[in-house]
This record gives sequence, C-alpha cells and structure tokens, in this order.
Amino acid sequence: MKIYPVILSGGAGTRLWPLSRAALPKQLLPLVSERTMLQETALRLRDHAELMAPLIVCGNEHRFLVAEQLREIGLAPQGILLEPVARNTAPAVAAAALFLQALDPEALMLVLPADHVITDVPAFHAAIDAAARVAQTGRLATFGIVPTAAETGYGYIRAGAVVDAGDGQCFAVERFVEKPDLATAQGFLAAGNYYWNSGMFLFRAASYLSELQEFQPAMAKACAAAVEHSYRDLDFCRLDEAAFAACPADSIDYAVMERTRHAVVVPAAMGWSDVGSWSALWEVQPADAQGNVTRGDVYLDQVSGSLVRAEGRIVAVVGVQDLVVVETADAVLVAHKSQVQRVKQIVDHLKQQDRTEHLHHTKVYRPWGCYEGIDLGERFQVKRITVNPGGKLSLQMHHHRAEHWIVVSGTARVTCGDQVTLLTENESTYIPIGMNHRLENPGKLPLHLIEVQSGSYLGEDDIVRFEDVYQRS
Repeated sequence: MKIYPVILSGGAGTRLWPLSRAALPKQLLPLVSERTMLQETALRLRDHAELMAPLIVCGNEHRFLVAEQLREIGLAPQGILLEPVARNTAPAVAAAALFLQALDPEALMLVLPADHVITDVPAFHAAIDAAARVAQTGRLATFGIVPTAAETGYGYIRAGAVVDAGDGQCFAVERFVEKPDLATAQGFLAAGNYYWNSGMFLFRAASYLSELQEFQPAMAKACAAAVEHSYRDLDFCRLDEAAFAACPADSIDYAVMERTRHAVVVPAAMGWSDVGSWSALWEVQPADAQGNVTRGDVYLDQVSGSLVRAEGRIVAVVGVQDLVVVETADAVLVAHKSQVQRVKQIVDHLKQQDRTEHLHHTKVYRPWGCYEGIDLGERFQVKRITVNPGGKLSLQMHHHRAEHWIVVSGTARVTCGDQVTLLTENESTYIPIGMNHRLENPGKLPLHLIEVQSGSYLGEDDIVRFEDVYQRS
C-alpha cells in the first residue's frame, strides 16, 4: 500500500504577525524548533514505511524558499505544484489528486497542512494506518483530535456509528460544527463523541475527485484544465494560470467533506496544534517555572505566563503577566494572551494604510540569496546583500537609480555593460543609471556586500530583467 503525502503550504498565517508575513509565512518559519514548520511536517513522515516522498502545493512566490528548505533536510519531493493564485484548500487538493492519479491510479493521499505541530509521532502514524485501511474502501477519512479542553478556537466533528477499520477505530461523521461558544464547547467535551477538526485527511485520489465532481463540478472542471495544461518550470510544476484563476474558491470541508455520505473520522491523541495564534504557540512550547516561553535575547523580571520573542535586539520585560511580546527589525507586538486573535486586525489596518510591514521583513529572501534593508532616506537606500555560492542575479537595468557595491567578504563577478570584473574583499564598483548589469558569486563561500542605492525612485519594481536563470518575469 502506497500513501502519498500532500503538504499544503499556501497559508498566510496573519495571526502570527509580525513574525509571519506574506513573503515569509508561518509554515516557512522556525517557530517551535530550529527547523521550520514545513521541515518538521516533512520529517515526521520519514519513518513510516508506506509513505512516499511528499508532494508540496505552494504559491508561486514561495517556490524557491520551499525548495531550499526541503534541500536543507535532504528531502527530494514527489513534486512541487505551484498555485498561480490562492483558491483555498479544495482546489489545491484537487490539483494534487489529479497529479497523483497520473502517477498511480490507486493512489491514497494524505493531506496535511504545512504549519501544524504534532508531538506524538507514533500516535500520528497509527492514525494514518487506521485511516488508510478505511480509505481503501472508498471512504474519505478526516483526523479528529481527542479534545483536551473546551476549546472555542477550533471547529468540531460529531462522530456517529462505528465503522470497521481493522485494528483501528473510526466513526461515521454525523456533522461538522463551526467554532462554538464556551458553553457549547463544554457540552461537546462532556458528550465524549466530539473531536477537534484537524484539517488533515486521507482518501483515494479517485474518491475525492468523484465527490468533487458531484458537489462542485465547476471546480472539478477548472482544476482538471489547470493540471492538463500545466508545465514544467525548473524543478516546479506550474498549474495553468487562466484555468486555475477561473476556479471557484472554497475549503475542502465546505466543498466536499460536509456534503459527502462517505466521510469518516479517525480519533487521535497525538499532541496536535494548528498554532493558529501566539497563545497557541505559547501552549505547545516548554515553559520555565513561571510559565514563560522565551526565544532570543530576553530579560525577564517578575514576569509570568508570557511569551517573549526577540529576533534582533534585547527585549526586557518587567512586572507583567500573560503577555505576548514579539520583536522584529521593523515591528513590535505587545498583546495580552487573551486578545491575540485580534492580531489579524493589525494586518488589515496595515493593508488599508498601504504599508508594507505585513508583506515582508527587512530581510527579503531571493533564489540567489537575500538582502536586508539597513538604512533609507531621501534619495538613498543602503542594503546588505548575500549571494549564495553559485548564485546569480538577473541581468538587469534600473531606470531611476544608480548603485554602489562594496564587497565585504567573498568574491563577486560583476557585469556592467560590456565589462566583466572580479572583485574581492574591500573592493567596490559603481553601476550607473540605465546600465545593464549583473552580480554573481563564482566562489565556494557566501558573498557579502553592501549596496548603496541613489536616485529619484528606489522601489523594487524598478527592475528590467533581460536574462534570469530562475526564469522570473
């Protein structure tokens, strides 16, 4: 029996701002361990004999980060499917099902969000085995988390009659329940047949596609066209943009699982959390004797029950309790743990004000390396640039700015017009406005340099690309 994991890596994680942002969302961040959430999700699949290499579904803007993070842990994926636009989970799963069905008509697919925490991996694997047995009969299995508290932040699944799953136990799904109020959640906990909706599933690709065709034929048709006209781009598979953009957007719960007559729930106690807020992140991490969770350069005095995270500077917190304090290079969040669900309103405010702090950090990753803003003023900007060994920026030109490059360490190959020059430590060069240029790292060590831009407009959209090894437009 072959089971193909499908890892959905398309979420934005706005409730974990200011750490999670559009260009670097929570699944690509090291929130709980030194590895990112995506890496942890992929690694917990390794020791199960029947699990194949995972198929990743992500947005186009995250493709190089996803590929690099998988390379860092030595994992070669089944493929990386690129969504040209976000259409929620039902179309993403449909595209993955069509992709896998072409590889294996009998494919069982295990659908996992990239940004969940699971601490009991053996229990997770046991739940996979139980779900796989029942999925082979054509049923669509969802994993129901055995509740440990009257949680109002999760949806619930009401279990009905027992369904035979061999050695495991699963139940027919009677209904899905939206996030309840506290009194209702307490009733669910007392009843004993309600489980948290984990958003994880296991079913045959063919079974899911059949149900999607019945309940959402327009979605099924659009996804089929998007996969049929997909094409390879480097190591990625790009879904057809026009077809996928025309697809209705909906979650897998609403589109299929709440409608199908074949849904079953597999109960599991696996130390699960969707880490949907800062308070949830506090709950899944080891705390000190006062109940504090810290990371980075943090000083605490008479503090209890708090999460304090410092990304770049010392953060000192004195005489408070039950707070969340998160410091980044360009934004600081201070909130009571009971109010962290309102962080999304901050992100909405930033969008309405046409600000950029919800989009990216001062450090921005590119397929060739990264750059970080150091200073910005009237008609000038200073950046720290790192180019990975073998990395090569596009051959490009700017209409409105000139650039000075100073090599801090490593070796730079600089193309400026018709001239190609090698620069080493403490050497510099000047790129005039309107001049075609390119920066490369021909060495075996990272290239670090300082870039000073000057001109009337310094936006990142003032780039005209002529050649690009990463095939960006």
